Amino acid sequence: MTNLALQVKDDIVAQIKNDELVLPTLPEIALRVREVAEDANATIPQLTQIITQDPALSARIVKVSNSPLIRASSPVTDLSTAISRLGINFTSNLAVGLAMEQMFQATHDIVDRRMRECWSRAMEVAAAAQVLAKHFTRLHPDQALLAGLVHQIGMLPILAYAETHEDLLADSLTLDKVIEKLHPSLGAYILRSWEFIPELVAVPKDYLNLNREADQVDYWTWCRSPPCRLMPGPNTR
Repeated sequence: MTNLALQVKDDIVAQIKNDELVLPTLPEIALRVREVAEDANATIPQLTQIITQDPALSARIVKVSNSPLIRASSPVTDLSTAISRLGINFTSNLAVGLAMEQMFQATHDIVDRRMRECWSRAMEVAAAAQVLAKHFTRLHPDQALLAGLVHQIGMLPILAYAETHEDLLADSLTLDKVIEKLHPSLGAYILRSWEFIPELVAVPKDYLNLNREADQVDYWTWCRSPPCRLMPGPNTR
């Protein structure tokens, strides 16, 4: 790593050790949805009441319930029916994942472009993971979908750091090296702070470890991929 990359790495590691690293926080609606879903006595009307407060999120959940993946015989037009079709657990994980999209935005144009491209990649991985888990394993498809959405979550604090350090932001190759080096452990750190289950915490930590061995298929299996290219190429602008 270059001197700049080593300096950034040391700065971020020091912030973690001193409990000074500003971690991304789950959107309020995601926290409320999770709180309801974790209640064994939760009802569809309760979950509906919370999600309807975010019209865009409601519309996307209805859209998912009408997707070919669900294979329903009749179209859904309202949120309550969509939740009934998807189930409380699936809806909860889907809502948490979709609400996270707003975290992948920034005021700086370069950082914003990088974040949006990585979110797009996360959506692709999540969709594939959900389908594969549903048809080829006994894993929960909703958890597989969420695993795909969070597998590169560790890039957020690094890009937040870059927003305030122009020298790093101006050196895309060094920034990419820092992200590749640090984002897996940072991702696990973030998911632990969000109190995600250990199986999901392991995904960002290990998804680049192609030598990892597991006794059985787990959520890490479906998220293995090269790290997304965070800067657009000459033909993708």
